[in-house]
Amino acid sequence: MQKKFKSGFVNIIGNPNVGKSTLMNQLVGERLSIITNKVQTTRHRIHGIVTTKDMQVVFSDTPGILNPAYELQSKMMNFVKEAFDDADIILYVVEPNDTELLNEDFNNKLKSLNVPIIVLINKIDQTSQEIMEKAVNYWHEQLPEANILPISALEGLNTDFLLAKIQELLPEGPMYYPADQLTDKSERFIINEVIREKILENFQQEIPYAVEVVTERFVEEANIIKIDSDIYVERDSQKGILIGHKGRSLGKVGKEAREELEKFFDKKIYLKLFVKVKKDWRKRDIELKRFGYDG
Repeated sequence: MQKKFKSGFVNIIGNPNVGKSTLMNQLVGERLSIITNKVQTTRHRIHGIVTTKDMQVVFSDTPGILNPAYELQSKMMNFVKEAFDDADIILYVVEPNDTELLNEDFNNKLKSLNVPIIVLINKIDQTSQEIMEKAVNYWHEQLPEANILPISALEGLNTDFLLAKIQELLPEGPMYYPADQLTDKSERFIINEVIREKILENFQQEIPYAVEVVTERFVEEANIIKIDSDIYVERDSQKGILIGHKGRSLGKVGKEAREELEKFFDKKIYLKLFVKVKKDWRKRDIELKRFGYDG
């Protein structure tokens, strides 16, 4: 008897820096979400698509849950709210010592969900067996109906078991995307995120969080892709730091972003970066909508 095709939306939630983006990239097999050791790395919902002959899973990476301090963070938390509302399965990623979400409203919502929850205790490669067993027992008590699975997103440990469990829990459904599609995001979005990742990696304190990237030109030719991207900051002083002495800091960001994009697109990249000031854009609703934060 032929298996019936299964499909659905599997949304990944959790506190900042627990490994949500690493997990989605591991499951999809591509670096769709940027990964750094800084909080608030993910700002949008990013979909990664896994298709086999028996199922199609649309994973959704979300911003880390926090209590918003300004308008941009409020928009980010709206993306998480959407993830609660449209999920067929929730993957709740925690670290071994985590005991709850950082936002009480989301914590209560998690406990009242009517869809399957899989609690993923991440970083089993970095902790002891004793601590892991305590974490498993804790989450069994907190969410008795949930499936509990220790994993290492970085090393791919137990991700095969996770995909098998997801297939078991998914409803029957159609193929939502073509079988060879990996994400619903555009090339320009991927470019913006790669540039922002390199800024996060190269700058400290406020600079990475005051940055937004918009790709204004994307021209693909036979042997090269030509890209012009604008980097927005909130103040002139931030612009100066980002550019650096004789443009060296911006040049380093551009070089690293170009190398990453050449790997992703498998083509030579010509990348031009421009730094512009848009005062207090993180607090202004009109600017946030322009940058795609419509949540």
